[in-house]
Amino acid sequence: MSQVQEFDSIVVGGGFSGVHQLINLRKLGLKVRLLEAGSGLGGVWHWNTYPGARTRLPNPVYQLSDPDLWKDWTFSEKFAGREEIQAYYKYVDQKRDLSRDVSYNSNVVSADWDDAANRWTVKTEAGDVYRSQWVVLCVGISAKRYVPPFQGIESFKGKIHHTFNWPKEYDLEGKKVGIIGTGASGVQVIQECAPVAESLTVFQRTPNLALPMRQVKLDPKDEEKKKKTLRQYEFSRMFQTSSGYLKEVEPKLAHEVTAEERRLVWEDSWDKGGLLFWTSTYADILFNDATNDLAYDFWKEKVRERIIDPEVAEILAPTTKPHPFGLKRPSLEQNYFEVFNQPNVKLIDINKNSISEFTSDGIKTSDGTEHKFDVIVVATGFDMITGSVNAIDIRGQDDILLKDKWVNGVRTHLGLGSAGYPNLFWVFGPQHVLGLSNAPSSIEPASNWVVDCIKYCRENGVQSITATNEAQEAWNEQVQTYGNMALFHKADSWYIGANIPGKKREMLQYAGGIPTYVKAINDSAQNGYSGWVMKKVGA
Repeated sequence: MSQVQEFDSIVVGGGFSGVHQLINLRKLGLKVRLLEAGSGLGGVWHWNTYPGARTRLPNPVYQLSDPDLWKDWTFSEKFAGREEIQAYYKYVDQKRDLSRDVSYNSNVVSADWDDAANRWTVKTEAGDVYRSQWVVLCVGISAKRYVPPFQGIESFKGKIHHTFNWPKEYDLEGKKVGIIGTGASGVQVIQECAPVAESLTVFQRTPNLALPMRQVKLDPKDEEKKKKTLRQYEFSRMFQTSSGYLKEVEPKLAHEVTAEERRLVWEDSWDKGGLLFWTSTYADILFNDATNDLAYDFWKEKVRERIIDPEVAEILAPTTKPHPFGLKRPSLEQNYFEVFNQPNVKLIDINKNSISEFTSDGIKTSDGTEHKFDVIVVATGFDMITGSVNAIDIRGQDDILLKDKWVNGVRTHLGLGSAGYPNLFWVFGPQHVLGLSNAPSSIEPASNWVVDCIKYCRENGVQSITATNEAQEAWNEQVQTYGNMALFHKADSWYIGANIPGKKREMLQYAGGIPTYVKAINDSAQNGYSGWVMKKVGA
């Protein structure tokens, strides 16, 4: 066994939340180690190297809000590509000298709590062992890929690539390509693949109700001017809106305005692009079926005018909505729907013509047709929200694995920790405000809370702190109540765990919006960390 390495705190994961934790725990004077499974920082942006990988979140808010970091950094596009996001992480690394406290290629496989010593023992796949008083999981929500159990998949003689593990220096030019899945990564690969592939066959289960990105190049001079005038207000504003974007929802609901006003608001958001049509028009899109129907009809009208073949249009934008609009997270697209007008692109609706099996040469569908490919792209997503945490064997005070406790339902207090697992926090994880918001907008308040909590404990002789069962039951009730107020349970989405067979269907994130969430976690802290039980020195 490797020699045990002692630290005050272990941070697991090197994305936005892990980097934010490392920077701020250092300021407390803690001896900190960040364990990152990859060979560099970036979280999903380290792993997502597939063609077209790009954020759906706009700049300037898709970066850390620290002025000392953003004043010397300028993105070149409104929606940054993977390469530029990686460059940003390298910039932050150099600016803050982060790598001296990072162990790369360190995939954490277990964490065990010693109640007598008030310490965690953390082990990596490589056999390294760490002990610390505090562990903060910053593993994100999309680090555990999912591949359905396709019959005969091992028999295919060509290449198979999941979008999460794209090989270096591999392109699709001139190849016969099959893509399974039309989620966010599927849409991006399809857009890149269609112009260069000999042929492209897309296997769609659920239409992607994608919104227009409206990508633009950013003028460096304009960006520098904004840094001196507007930027500080933009970063402050993103913590004040429900979604973490700069524009809040309309003050009235859709049914409270005239059809003409509603149309103009929707046209404006459509023209500006991004997720604005979803996040920043009418709140009742998410909880009123009639309003949701109107939103879907608007979307369908806009999309169908871009598709030539009526049969293809019916698959991509069905007459009857496949699920409530916006209750599966919309992707952003640039020319996705035009792709299906190309003669080298075929679309298969697997609800009507399912995938029967993989063959040595490709995929056979239920109509008996064998589709031959050089490469098959599996864009089938992830075990979202809980999968990243559950990938680690975490044992608390009762020596029971956390993932076993969650089989019949996730329980956390404030989306920050779980009863019986002292001094273990996660940022941007289960029952957090995450997937319904801009990531940094929801990460930073929670990360600050964790840092402040550790600071409080150290200053007040607290050896350990853990959520109470009563508090996490109350929080779960809030999470489910907000979920039930909206239309989430009418869509088979990862928001409720429905994308993974056998996973319990439940609301997995807090849908009350960022300001309400921030108030909840701050109220707990200001009330002496209500909902948490502390063990003090000598107790």
